[in-house]
Amino acid sequence: MPSQRFAPPSEVPGLAARRIAADIVDGVLHKHRTLDDQLDGSGAHPGLKTLADRDRALMRRLVATVLRRLGTLGHVLSRLLDKGIPSDAPRAQSALLIGAAQILWMDVPDHAAVDLSVRLVQSDRRAARYAGLVNAVLRRCAREGAALVEEVAAQSLDLPPWLLARWSAHYGEATAREMALALGHEPSLDLTVKSDAAQWANRLHGETLPTGTVRMLLHGSVTMLPGFAEGQWWVQDAAAALPARLFGDVKGKSIADLCAAPGGKTAQLAHAGAQVTAIDRSPARVMRLRENLARLSLQAETVVADAVEWAGPAEGFDGILIDAPCTSTGTIRRHPDVAWLRQESDVTAMTVLQQRLLRKSVSLLKPGGTLVYCTCSLEPEEGEQAVATLLASEPALRRVPIEAAEIAGLDEIITGDGDLRTLPSHLPNADPKLGGLDGFFATRLVKS
Repeated sequence: MPSQRFAPPSEVPGLAARRIAADIVDGVLHKHRTLDDQLDGSGAHPGLKTLADRDRALMRRLVATVLRRLGTLGHVLSRLLDKGIPSDAPRAQSALLIGAAQILWMDVPDHAAVDLSVRLVQSDRRAARYAGLVNAVLRRCAREGAALVEEVAAQSLDLPPWLLARWSAHYGEATAREMALALGHEPSLDLTVKSDAAQWANRLHGETLPTGTVRMLLHGSVTMLPGFAEGQWWVQDAAAALPARLFGDVKGKSIADLCAAPGGKTAQLAHAGAQVTAIDRSPARVMRLRENLARLSLQAETVVADAVEWAGPAEGFDGILIDAPCTSTGTIRRHPDVAWLRQESDVTAMTVLQQRLLRKSVSLLKPGGTLVYCTCSLEPEEGEQAVATLLASEPALRRVPIEAAEIAGLDEIITGDGDLRTLPSHLPNADPKLGGLDGFFATRLVKS
């Protein structure tokens, strides 16, 4: 037989990355699976093993851009489609979203974005009949899409309405819009370094934030960066690196890190000389924590247990750190799926668990010991209100206000009560990719 004149679709450069991106977008939007579940561990997409690093990075950018701009994409496509996005063929929907995202926000030639999206639907039995539609709509998007984006630029469409309404009510409409705008940009990579932040910023072509975090734009795999294999730093958002500092000098002190995995705060405390006991209920997450500590050459006792049920040592701890399970709305800039997987009812469910963890932590704390409670949530019920509820029921606790000097003088992130509250719009930068923080809340309480 004569050899094939054309390569089969699976061999077209870039198609595999887009097919896996489409599968993962479908997984989030239609099967309610998190990005973490689909990208790592036993539930990871099987096709990831075959992707080269460059294609894997492209796939991640495709998925993140679609989820980060989902509301605006929906508006653009609704204006370009007479009958709406086809609901009977998920692959047609994901092909349109991925194609439009590339045309509007990514450095991909329009013709390549259109062609590969058409190939995506052609290779799917249910979606194949929409190939002509996808081709026509994306060509129109290349011509008209930028103007359609601009006409809704001020409407914050890329957040679910319930979440935007909550933020507007709590932080004010102007701040909520600033937060939504910050979430529209791909974030930087933040590193906590063991020593000499300026030197590492220079080596990694990044910059040093006032807090000592090294911030850079990632090109390629994290594991290939200088200092990774040697354990000189670990990945940790600049906001997430602040709560562990609130203990002050921890050298020689016993600190329990509840809900500890993947271990960034455990590493901070261990590096500062604390005797850390790291507890997490997930065996897989504890294994990852141990691997991270081993790479960093740091020591901590690790325990697989539900912190609420864990007995702990009779003598108690000098300090307790709770990075409590929460709705994670403060991490949307790095985990854009959170915006579309969470529901408002999740807030109430999480506050119940948070109160159980807080009450447990009080029983594990020595008299005079320090409790630092934090969440990566922007919802007041999981931060300010959770602390108010605890203080009302635990007269032995008192708040010790955070001073600006403890957090590099960033007084804008200190609340009127003396707690810490970071927002995605904080630490702005002329380059939006180098600005922003995860949304975090933290408080410091002392047991009398």
